[in-house]
Amino acid sequence: MLQLTKIFSFETAHALHAYNGKCKNIHGHSYKLHVTVRGRSSSEDYLPAPGILVDFKVIKELVQQTIVQHFDHRLILSAAYMQAHPGCGTQDNLWVWDMEPSAENMVLYMQRVLRAALPEEVVLAGLRLYETSDSYAEWVPAV
Repeated sequence: MLQLTKIFSFETAHALHAYNGKCKNIHGHSYKLHVTVRGRSSSEDYLPAPGILVDFKVIKELVQQTIVQHFDHRLILSAAYMQAHPGCGTQDNLWVWDMEPSAENMVLYMQRVLRAALPEEVVLAGLRLYETSDSYAEWVPAV
């Protein structure tokens, strides 16, 4: 099966409420997001002219608009965290979520947004969100 992957980078700060460790404090990461798409067809025939499944430029623009511009240089905190730390509400770049902004929940959020926004000819085949260079959360569609 033919798949394409485009990689994106962004900076985001977060904190995890009720976490017993360093991540309970506001801190930031340089995230790397791997977005993988595939065609709707399982054919292994060569692609007709122009020979591309979807232009990388289309994927780049779509992910920039729906994901990167919303996450980059933002502080994401949960409503529970805000209730416990009301002083954080003065930040201009604050984005309050109902759920905890863990890498796992971020990637689940991203898959919902991207699945709804992708062009009809492609399907979201997977997301891999690196929080550090050696740790990532991954979403793959259920079989």
